[in-house]
Order: sequence, then structure tokens, then C-alpha cells
Amino acid sequence: MKLATYEKDLQQRIGAVIDDGAAMIDLKAAAGAESRGVLDTMLTLIEAGEDGMAIARMALERAGPEHRIAMADVKLLAPLPVPPQMRDASVYPLHVRQAPAGMQKLAAKLQGQPEPETALPDDVPAVYRDLPIYYITNRFSVIGPEATVTWPRYSKFMDFELEFAAIIGRRGKNIGKDAAFEHVFGYTIFNDFSARDAQLKEMQGMLGPAKGKSFDSGNALGPWIVTRDEIADPQALKVEVRVNGTPWMTSDTSGMLHGFDAIIAHVSADETLHPGEVIGSGTVGNCCGLEQNRYLQSGDIVELEVEGIGTLRNMVIAQG
Repeated sequence: MKLATYEKDLQQRIGAVIDDGAAMIDLKAAAGAESRGVLDTMLTLIEAGEDGMAIARMALERAGPEHRIAMADVKLLAPLPVPPQMRDASVYPLHVRQAPAGMQKLAAKLQGQPEPETALPDDVPAVYRDLPIYYITNRFSVIGPEATVTWPRYSKFMDFELEFAAIIGRRGKNIGKDAAFEHVFGYTIFNDFSARDAQLKEMQGMLGPAKGKSFDSGNALGPWIVTRDEIADPQALKVEVRVNGTPWMTSDTSGMLHGFDAIIAHVSADETLHPGEVIGSGTVGNCCGLEQNRYLQSGDIVELEVEGIGTLRNMVIAQG
């Protein structure tokens, strides 16, 4: 099932996407009294577990024409407008190998120096193979599809990152790798917008990207969540980046150094994961401007398409 959060009469509601994304069913309205609060928000549905999904399926089966809403008539929000937590991993080796060269080129550009010759390392640093590297990002800066990214004034180098994310569906701690997918509710697309010049400076402090990633509207999620049962293999999805309708990159989700099962096992070591938490995959190799020394301009429209999930579209606007 594809599950979306949308706005109706200034209230958040959840719908089941139908007709290849052309419409949705208002699940709470279709369920009536049997909703019992489960279908109030995406988070209440996720927290209700299998019982909640049974109610959602019942509502979808029961729905009549009066519960159908054209997608063009609603405003889609991020599927989880304020997630309980957001973590972002970095498990794609090509991105890990190419990003430092991109940063070297950016540093030279900022200093007015010629573009340096860079050599691609043979492998990633050993720590990336030893364990899933991740950081915690700003859960309050989430936006949804078609929303505008207001670029921070302190940055001139606007970039995107094509990622996809697992949504935690069951509370758990010390989750074994073999049981990890049982804790996944579904998947969505994640555009980890990045202020590269700020990131370049702050990463030298060895504490994470900070303002290179953390600014209002910097984390785009959507267009909806696809439940786990519809994605047989999360490492077998074709992806494409388009800017203003022009393809910039094509790739696929294969080759993760650590799959979501390993990431969940690592993150949950002596730490409880909660329903609705978002765990990003990190940037799919070649799927950001940094790796190609190519950046966004104000007014650009970025589309991230992930097979089996959909397309996440956002416009980037520079301030002042």
C-alpha cells in the first residue's frame, strides 16, 4: 500500500494512493467509527502496528466513490511531517569515494584557485566497511513534495542528494540483523539538501555536517510511504535525478556496504528505536551535484525518482 499525508481543511489526513498516483482514498472517512483514532495521522497508524494496517486495508476495501479524492485537488505533505527521529547513514561506496574529491574542487573554487587534479581512492576508509556510519539530522526541518526549499543565506553552493529511507514500524532494542526487516514499516524518498560550502568548513571540525545539512526546509521526504511488502528488494531499485526536467543522473540502489537490516541492528544496539523513525540510506553513488562538480541555481526544480516508490519534486529558491 502507498500511504500519503495530505492537507484538507487545514487538517492533516492520511490516504491510500490509488490509480497510479492519480487519486487517493480518505482512509479515516472510509473507516468511519472503526477508525478508533488509528487513522488520525501517519504516526498513529504506524504505532498501531499490524492491527492498524488491518484497519487501513478494511477502509480501502470498504471505500466508495465519496471517499475518492483526486490528487490534483489536495496538498501533499511529507508522509511524516515531524518524524520522531531522523538518522542518515552513508553506505554507498561510490559516494564515499567521490565526495572528498568534490570537496577539494569546491575548496579550490572558493579560494579562486584552479581546479585540482584528483585521484579516486581504491576503496573507502576501513571504518565504512566496519560499521554503518550515520548521524542524527533535524527532524523539524522536514518538507514534503512540491514544497519550496528556501536556501540559507550563508550558503551559495546549493546541492541535493538522492536517498531513500526506511521508516521504522515496530519499537525495538538490540534488534538482530535477521529480524531487522520485521521492524520496517515501509520506504520513502529522501532528498538530503546540502549547503556544500558550509559543510566544507564545518566537517573540518570532525563533528558532522551541522549547518551544511541543518536548515529549515532542508530535509524533503515523500511523496508517500510504500509499505515494506511492496518492495521485495530495497537494493534493486532504479533511480533517476532530473533538474528542470533534464536527466542529470541515473543509477540504482544496489551495492550498499550495509543494508537496512545491518543499519537497524547497529543503531538499535542498547538504544530503542521507535515507530515512525526515519533512517536514510545515504547518497546513492553519483546522485548528487558534489560528485559531478555541478550545483543548483535558484529556481531549479529537482526531481528524485525511485522505482517502486515514486517521484519527489521540490523547487530551490535562494534568499536575498
